[in-house]
Amino acid sequence: MEASLYVHVPFCAGCCDYCDFYSAPVLRQDKRLNLFIERLLEDAALLFRSFRVDCIPTVYIGGGTPSVLGAEGIKRLLDGLSGYWPGESRRDSPLEITVEANPESAGRDFLEACRDGGVTRVSLGVQSFSEKSRKAVHRVGEAGLLTGCLELVSEIYPRSFSADLIAGLPFQNEKILLDDIERLLSFNPGHVSLYSLTVEEGSALFDIVAQGEDIGLPPPDEADSLWIKGRDFLEQACFRQYEVSNFSLPGKESLHNIRYWRMENWLGLGPGASGTIFDDEGTARRYTVKADADAWLKRETSSEPPEVIEESLDSLTLMKESLLMGFRYVKGVDQPLFKKRFGKTLEEAIPHTLEKWNARGFLRQGSMALNSGGLLFLDRFLIDAFDEIDQ
Repeated sequence: MEASLYVHVPFCAGCCDYCDFYSAPVLRQDKRLNLFIERLLEDAALLFRSFRVDCIPTVYIGGGTPSVLGAEGIKRLLDGLSGYWPGESRRDSPLEITVEANPESAGRDFLEACRDGGVTRVSLGVQSFSEKSRKAVHRVGEAGLLTGCLELVSEIYPRSFSADLIAGLPFQNEKILLDDIERLLSFNPGHVSLYSLTVEEGSALFDIVAQGEDIGLPPPDEADSLWIKGRDFLEQACFRQYEVSNFSLPGKESLHNIRYWRMENWLGLGPGASGTIFDDEGTARRYTVKADADAWLKRETSSEPPEVIEESLDSLTLMKESLLMGFRYVKGVDQPLFKKRFGKTLEEAIPHTLEKWNARGFLRQGSMALNSGGLLFLDRFLIDAFDEIDQ
Protein backbone atom coordinates (compact mmCIF):
# COMPACT_ATOMS: atom_id res chain seq x y z
CA MET A 1 0.00 0.00 0.00
CA GLU A 2 1.15 3.54 -0.76
CA ALA A 3 0.77 6.08 2.06
CA SER A 4 2.36 9.34 3.15
CA LEU A 5 3.55 9.69 6.74
CA TYR A 6 2.85 12.47 9.23
CA VAL A 7 4.90 12.51 12.45
CA HIS A 8 3.60 14.73 15.26
CA VAL A 9 6.12 16.16 17.72
CA PRO A 10 3.79 17.89 20.20
CA PHE A 11 6.38 19.65 22.33
CA CYS A 12 6.65 23.45 22.37
CA ALA A 13 8.67 25.91 24.42
CA GLY A 14 5.39 27.78 24.90
CA CYS A 15 1.90 27.87 23.45
CA CYS A 16 0.93 30.81 21.25
CA ASP A 17 -2.48 32.28 22.07
CA TYR A 18 -3.96 31.51 18.64
CA CYS A 19 -2.89 27.84 18.53
CA ASP A 20 -5.51 25.12 18.97
CA PHE A 21 -3.29 22.18 17.97
CA TYR A 22 -2.36 19.65 20.63
CA SER A 23 0.94 20.58 22.25
CA ALA A 24 2.81 19.89 25.48
CA PRO A 25 5.34 22.16 27.23
CA VAL A 26 8.99 21.18 27.02
CA LEU A 27 12.16 22.38 28.72
CA ARG A 28 15.72 22.38 27.44
CA GLN A 29 17.39 18.98 27.83
CA ASP A 30 14.00 17.44 28.64
CA LYS A 31 14.64 13.77 29.43
CA ARG A 32 11.33 12.84 27.81
CA LEU A 33 12.66 13.64 24.34
CA ASN A 34 14.91 10.57 24.11
CA LEU A 35 12.07 8.31 25.22
CA PHE A 36 9.75 10.12 22.82
CA ILE A 37 11.96 9.25 19.85
CA GLU A 38 12.20 5.62 20.99
CA ARG A 39 8.42 5.40 21.25
CA LEU A 40 7.96 6.97 17.81
CA LEU A 41 10.21 4.39 16.20
CA GLU A 42 8.51 1.54 18.07
CA ASP A 43 5.13 2.78 16.86
CA ALA A 44 6.49 3.11 13.32
CA ALA A 45 7.37 -0.59 13.36
CA LEU A 46 3.84 -1.47 14.48
CA LEU A 47 2.26 0.91 11.97
CA PHE A 48 4.14 -0.19 8.87
CA ARG A 49 3.69 -3.83 9.76
CA SER A 50 -0.05 -3.38 10.34
CA PHE A 51 -0.74 -1.50 7.09
CA ARG A 52 1.83 -3.29 4.91
CA VAL A 53 3.19 -0.07 3.45
CA ASP A 54 5.38 -0.57 0.39
CA CYS A 55 5.65 3.04 -0.84
CA ILE A 56 6.07 6.25 1.18
CA PRO A 57 6.03 9.20 -1.25
CA THR A 58 6.19 11.99 1.35
CA VAL A 59 6.99 12.49 5.03
CA TYR A 60 6.05 15.51 7.14
CA ILE A 61 7.43 15.98 10.66
CA GLY A 62 5.29 18.67 12.26
CA GLY A 63 4.07 19.84 15.63
CA GLY A 64 4.38 21.36 17.99
CA THR A 65 7.99 22.20 17.37
CA PRO A 66 10.11 19.36 15.93
CA SER A 67 13.25 21.48 16.21
CA VAL A 68 13.12 21.07 20.02
CA LEU A 69 14.46 17.55 19.38
CA GLY A 70 17.83 19.11 18.59
CA ALA A 71 20.42 17.90 16.10
CA GLU A 72 21.04 14.52 17.76
CA GLY A 73 17.33 13.90 18.25
CA ILE A 74 16.31 14.65 14.66
CA LYS A 75 19.24 12.53 13.42
CA ARG A 76 18.08 9.56 15.51
CA LEU A 77 14.52 9.98 14.31
CA LEU A 78 15.44 10.29 10.63
CA ASP A 79 17.91 7.40 10.79
CA GLY A 80 15.31 5.22 12.50
CA LEU A 81 12.54 6.07 10.06
CA SER A 82 14.79 5.51 7.05
CA GLY A 83 14.90 1.84 7.96
CA TYR A 84 11.26 1.63 6.89
CA TRP A 85 11.69 3.20 3.46
CA PRO A 86 10.88 0.45 0.94
CA GLY A 87 13.74 -0.69 -1.26
CA GLU A 88 17.47 -0.57 -0.72
CA SER A 89 18.67 2.49 -2.62
CA ARG A 90 18.45 6.25 -2.16
CA ARG A 91 16.02 6.49 -5.07
CA ASP A 92 13.53 4.47 -3.01
CA SER A 93 13.46 7.21 -0.34
CA PRO A 94 10.46 9.55 -0.12
CA LEU A 95 10.30 12.22 -2.80
CA GLU A 96 9.86 14.86 -0.11
CA ILE A 97 10.67 15.00 3.60
CA THR A 98 9.64 18.17 5.44
CA VAL A 99 10.54 19.21 8.98
CA GLU A 100 8.91 22.14 10.76
CA ALA A 101 11.18 24.37 12.84
CA ASN A 102 11.02 27.50 14.94
CA PRO A 103 13.81 30.10 14.96
CA GLU A 104 14.60 29.78 18.68
CA SER A 105 15.54 26.10 18.31
CA ALA A 106 16.69 25.79 14.68
CA GLY A 107 20.44 26.34 14.85
CA ARG A 108 23.09 25.33 12.33
CA ASP A 109 23.62 21.89 13.88
CA PHE A 110 19.91 21.09 13.68
CA LEU A 111 19.52 22.29 10.10
CA GLU A 112 22.63 20.44 8.92
CA ALA A 113 21.38 17.27 10.64
CA CYS A 114 18.13 17.66 8.71
CA ARG A 115 19.96 18.08 5.41
CA ASP A 116 22.30 15.17 6.08
CA GLY A 117 19.35 12.99 7.12
CA GLY A 118 17.56 13.42 3.81
CA VAL A 119 15.18 16.27 4.66
CA THR A 120 14.37 18.06 1.40
CA ARG A 121 12.59 21.11 2.82
CA VAL A 122 12.30 22.95 6.13
CA SER A 123 9.17 24.87 7.08
CA LEU A 124 9.99 27.80 9.35
CA GLY A 125 7.46 29.43 11.66
CA VAL A 126 8.07 33.15 11.16
CA GLN A 127 4.52 34.56 11.59
CA SER A 128 5.72 38.17 11.87
CA PHE A 129 8.83 40.29 12.30
CA SER A 130 6.86 42.75 14.46
CA GLU A 131 7.86 42.41 18.11
CA LYS A 132 4.66 44.14 19.21
CA SER A 133 2.42 41.76 17.27
CA ARG A 134 4.37 38.71 18.42
CA LYS A 135 4.19 39.67 22.08
CA ALA A 136 0.46 40.36 21.83
CA VAL A 137 -0.21 36.69 21.00
CA HIS A 138 2.66 35.32 23.14
CA ARG A 139 4.59 34.05 20.14
CA VAL A 140 7.70 32.31 21.48
CA GLY A 141 11.04 33.79 20.46
CA GLU A 142 12.16 37.35 19.87
CA ALA A 143 11.84 38.91 16.44
CA GLY A 144 15.59 39.52 16.50
CA LEU A 145 16.21 35.77 16.23
CA LEU A 146 14.46 35.58 12.89
CA THR A 147 17.12 37.24 10.76
CA GLY A 148 19.94 34.98 11.90
CA CYS A 149 17.82 31.86 11.52
CA LEU A 150 16.61 32.83 8.06
CA GLU A 151 20.19 33.48 6.95
CA LEU A 152 21.10 29.96 8.10
CA VAL A 153 18.07 28.33 6.49
CA SER A 154 18.63 30.12 3.19
CA GLU A 155 22.27 29.00 3.20
CA ILE A 156 21.51 25.33 3.92
CA TYR A 157 18.22 25.12 2.00
CA PRO A 158 18.54 27.71 -0.80
CA ARG A 159 15.15 28.21 -2.46
CA SER A 160 14.02 24.98 -0.78
CA PHE A 161 12.51 26.21 2.46
CA SER A 162 9.06 27.41 3.37
CA ALA A 163 7.99 30.02 5.89
CA ASP A 164 4.69 30.89 7.55
CA LEU A 165 3.27 34.38 7.96
CA ILE A 166 -0.01 35.49 9.54
CA ALA A 167 -2.28 38.33 8.40
CA GLY A 168 -4.62 39.95 10.92
CA LEU A 169 -2.34 39.89 13.96
CA PRO A 170 -2.79 42.50 16.70
CA PHE A 171 -1.48 45.97 15.81
CA GLN A 172 -0.81 44.87 12.24
CA ASN A 173 -1.58 47.19 9.35
CA GLU A 174 -0.93 47.01 5.62
CA LYS A 175 2.56 48.49 5.86
CA ILE A 176 3.63 46.09 8.61
CA LEU A 177 2.32 43.03 6.76
CA LEU A 178 3.84 43.98 3.41
CA ASP A 179 7.14 44.82 5.11
CA ASP A 180 7.03 41.36 6.72
CA ILE A 181 6.52 39.71 3.33
CA GLU A 182 9.19 41.79 1.60
CA ARG A 183 11.67 41.08 4.38
CA LEU A 184 10.95 37.36 4.22
CA LEU A 185 11.32 37.26 0.43
CA SER A 186 14.77 38.84 0.74
CA PHE A 187 15.93 35.46 2.10
CA ASN A 188 14.70 33.66 -1.04
CA PRO A 189 12.21 31.07 0.23
CA GLY A 190 10.68 28.76 -2.36
CA HIS A 191 7.35 28.60 -0.58
CA VAL A 192 5.27 30.89 1.65
CA SER A 193 2.16 30.08 3.65
CA LEU A 194 0.07 33.17 4.37
CA TYR A 195 -2.64 32.48 6.92
CA SER A 196 -5.48 34.62 8.21
CA LEU A 197 -5.51 34.78 11.99
CA THR A 198 -8.50 32.79 13.17
CA VAL A 199 -9.96 32.80 16.65
CA GLU A 200 -10.40 29.07 17.22
CA GLU A 201 -12.47 27.70 20.06
CA GLY A 202 -10.14 25.95 22.48
CA SER A 203 -7.34 28.48 22.02
CA ALA A 204 -6.26 31.06 24.58
CA LEU A 205 -7.09 33.76 22.03
CA PHE A 206 -10.71 32.57 21.93
CA ASP A 207 -11.01 33.07 25.70
CA ILE A 208 -9.34 36.48 25.52
CA VAL A 209 -11.74 37.69 22.83
CA ALA A 210 -14.75 36.15 24.61
CA GLN A 211 -13.85 38.13 27.73
CA GLY A 212 -13.87 41.34 25.71
CA GLU A 213 -10.20 42.13 26.20
CA ASP A 214 -8.77 44.52 23.59
CA ILE A 215 -5.40 43.25 22.38
CA GLY A 216 -5.30 45.27 19.18
CA LEU A 217 -6.94 42.84 16.76
CA PRO A 218 -8.05 44.52 13.51
CA PRO A 219 -11.77 44.31 12.66
CA PRO A 220 -12.64 41.25 10.54
CA ASP A 221 -13.09 43.22 7.32
CA GLU A 222 -9.71 44.90 7.77
CA ALA A 223 -8.08 41.54 8.52
CA ASP A 224 -9.58 40.10 5.32
CA SER A 225 -8.33 43.09 3.35
CA LEU A 226 -4.84 42.63 4.82
CA TRP A 227 -4.72 39.03 3.65
CA ILE A 228 -5.79 40.01 0.12
CA LYS A 229 -3.09 42.70 0.01
CA GLY A 230 -0.57 40.08 1.10
CA ARG A 231 -1.77 37.63 -1.54
CA ASP A 232 -1.44 40.24 -4.27
CA PHE A 233 2.05 41.17 -3.10
CA LEU A 234 3.18 37.54 -3.21
CA GLU A 235 1.74 37.01 -6.67
CA GLN A 236 3.52 40.12 -7.95
CA ALA A 237 6.72 38.53 -6.63
CA CYS A 238 6.03 35.42 -8.81
CA PHE A 239 4.66 33.27 -5.99
CA ARG A 240 1.71 31.36 -7.40
CA GLN A 241 -1.26 30.66 -5.16
CA TYR A 242 -1.86 26.92 -5.45
CA GLU A 243 -4.08 26.50 -2.37
CA VAL A 244 -6.16 28.75 -0.14
CA SER A 245 -3.20 29.80 2.05
CA ASN A 246 -0.16 28.51 0.15
CA PHE A 247 2.06 30.17 -2.44
CA SER A 248 5.16 28.88 -4.19
CA LEU A 249 7.66 29.44 -6.90
CA PRO A 250 7.28 26.98 -9.81
CA GLY A 251 8.11 23.44 -8.69
CA LYS A 252 8.30 24.33 -4.98
CA GLU A 253 4.79 23.25 -3.96
CA SER A 254 4.40 21.01 -0.91
CA LEU A 255 3.92 17.51 -2.31
CA HIS A 256 2.80 16.22 1.09
CA ASN A 257 0.01 18.76 1.46
CA ILE A 258 -1.13 18.18 -2.12
CA ARG A 259 -1.64 14.53 -1.17
CA TYR A 260 -3.90 15.67 1.68
CA TRP A 261 -5.95 17.85 -0.64
CA ARG A 262 -6.21 15.04 -3.17
CA MET A 263 -7.42 12.72 -0.36
CA GLU A 264 -4.70 10.11 -0.72
CA ASN A 265 -3.65 7.69 2.04
CA TRP A 266 -1.66 8.98 4.97
CA LEU A 267 -0.53 7.49 8.27
CA GLY A 268 0.03 9.37 11.52
CA LEU A 269 2.65 8.80 14.22
CA GLY A 270 2.77 10.42 17.65
CA PRO A 271 0.27 11.72 20.22
CA GLY A 272 -2.46 13.74 18.51
CA ALA A 273 -1.61 12.48 15.01
CA SER A 274 -4.25 11.00 12.75
CA GLY A 275 -4.20 8.79 9.68
CA THR A 276 -6.74 7.97 6.99
CA ILE A 277 -6.81 4.97 4.68
CA PHE A 278 -9.20 5.06 1.71
CA ASP A 279 -10.76 2.21 -0.24
CA ASP A 280 -12.32 2.06 -3.69
CA GLU A 281 -15.87 1.82 -2.34
CA GLY A 282 -16.19 5.45 -1.29
CA THR A 283 -15.46 4.80 2.39
CA ALA A 284 -12.41 5.19 4.61
CA ARG A 285 -10.93 4.23 7.95
CA ARG A 286 -9.54 6.99 10.18
CA TYR A 287 -7.67 6.76 13.44
CA THR A 288 -6.43 9.45 15.81
CA VAL A 289 -3.79 8.78 18.44
CA LYS A 290 -4.97 10.04 21.83
CA ALA A 291 -3.59 13.53 22.43
CA ASP A 292 -1.85 12.78 25.73
CA ALA A 293 1.94 12.76 25.51
CA ASP A 294 2.47 11.59 29.09
CA ALA A 295 0.17 8.57 28.74
CA TRP A 296 1.64 7.83 25.32
CA LEU A 297 5.14 7.78 26.81
CA LYS A 298 4.23 5.67 29.85
CA ARG A 299 3.19 2.53 27.96
CA GLU A 300 4.77 -0.47 29.63
CA THR A 301 6.15 -2.36 26.62
CA SER A 302 7.38 -1.46 23.17
CA SER A 303 4.82 -3.83 21.66
CA GLU A 304 1.88 -2.09 23.34
CA PRO A 305 0.10 0.01 20.68
CA PRO A 306 -0.90 3.57 21.53
CA GLU A 307 -4.48 4.36 22.47
CA VAL A 308 -6.36 5.47 19.36
CA ILE A 309 -9.84 6.63 18.46
CA GLU A 310 -11.06 4.88 15.32
CA GLU A 311 -13.89 5.90 13.04
CA SER A 312 -15.32 4.72 9.76
CA LEU A 313 -16.20 7.36 7.19
CA ASP A 314 -19.26 6.51 5.12
CA SER A 315 -19.64 7.51 1.49
CA LEU A 316 -21.61 10.71 2.19
CA THR A 317 -19.14 11.93 4.80
CA LEU A 318 -16.19 11.12 2.59
CA MET A 319 -17.74 12.85 -0.43
CA LYS A 320 -18.16 16.04 1.59
CA GLU A 321 -14.62 15.78 2.87
CA SER A 322 -13.37 15.29 -0.70
CA LEU A 323 -15.03 18.59 -1.65
CA LEU A 324 -13.77 20.31 1.49
CA MET A 325 -10.18 19.35 0.76
CA GLY A 326 -10.25 19.34 -3.04
CA PHE A 327 -11.70 22.81 -3.52
CA ARG A 328 -8.94 24.29 -1.34
CA TYR A 329 -6.56 23.30 -4.13
CA VAL A 330 -6.41 25.43 -7.27
CA LYS A 331 -6.66 22.32 -9.45
CA GLY A 332 -9.80 21.29 -7.62
CA VAL A 333 -11.02 17.80 -6.83
CA ASP A 334 -9.23 14.85 -8.45
CA GLN A 335 -12.10 14.03 -10.80
CA PRO A 336 -11.08 10.51 -11.94
CA LEU A 337 -10.54 9.52 -8.31
CA PHE A 338 -13.87 11.10 -7.31
CA LYS A 339 -15.69 9.09 -10.00
CA LYS A 340 -13.89 5.90 -8.98
CA ARG A 341 -14.78 6.32 -5.31
CA PHE A 342 -18.36 7.56 -5.56
CA GLY A 343 -19.59 6.23 -8.89
CA LYS A 344 -20.53 9.68 -10.19
CA THR A 345 -18.80 12.72 -11.59
CA LEU A 346 -18.51 16.04 -9.82
CA GLU A 347 -21.02 17.51 -12.27
CA GLU A 348 -23.47 14.74 -11.34
CA ALA A 349 -22.91 15.19 -7.59
CA ILE A 350 -23.33 19.00 -7.32
CA PRO A 351 -24.61 20.28 -10.70
CA HIS A 352 -26.61 23.23 -9.33
CA THR A 353 -23.78 24.45 -7.11
CA LEU A 354 -21.31 24.37 -9.98
CA GLU A 355 -23.73 26.13 -12.31
CA LYS A 356 -24.47 28.83 -9.72
CA TRP A 357 -20.82 29.55 -8.93
CA ASN A 358 -19.79 29.44 -12.57
CA ALA A 359 -22.46 32.03 -13.36
CA ARG A 360 -21.00 34.23 -10.63
CA GLY A 361 -17.59 34.01 -12.29
CA PHE A 362 -15.94 32.10 -9.44
CA LEU A 363 -14.90 28.91 -11.28
CA ARG A 364 -11.72 28.60 -13.29
CA GLN A 365 -12.46 28.59 -17.00
CA GLY A 366 -12.64 25.05 -18.33
CA SER A 367 -12.05 23.57 -14.88
CA MET A 368 -14.05 22.32 -11.90
CA ALA A 369 -12.04 24.46 -9.47
CA LEU A 370 -12.48 27.81 -7.74
CA ASN A 371 -10.50 30.77 -9.05
CA SER A 372 -8.72 33.23 -6.75
CA GLY A 373 -11.93 35.17 -6.22
CA GLY A 374 -13.91 32.03 -5.50
CA LEU A 375 -11.37 30.81 -2.94
CA LEU A 376 -12.21 33.86 -0.84
CA PHE A 377 -15.73 32.44 -0.48
CA LEU A 378 -14.79 28.77 -0.08
CA ASP A 379 -16.90 28.36 3.07
CA ARG A 380 -20.00 29.68 1.30
CA PHE A 381 -19.36 27.44 -1.70
CA LEU A 382 -19.08 24.39 0.54
CA ILE A 383 -22.35 25.22 2.31
CA ASP A 384 -24.09 25.24 -1.07
CA ALA A 385 -22.39 22.00 -2.13
CA PHE A 386 -23.17 20.17 1.11
CA ASP A 387 -26.80 21.32 1.05
CA GLU A 388 -27.14 19.95 -2.48
CA ILE A 389 -25.57 16.62 -1.53
CA ASP A 390 -27.94 16.30 1.44
CA GLN A 391 -31.06 16.83 -0.66
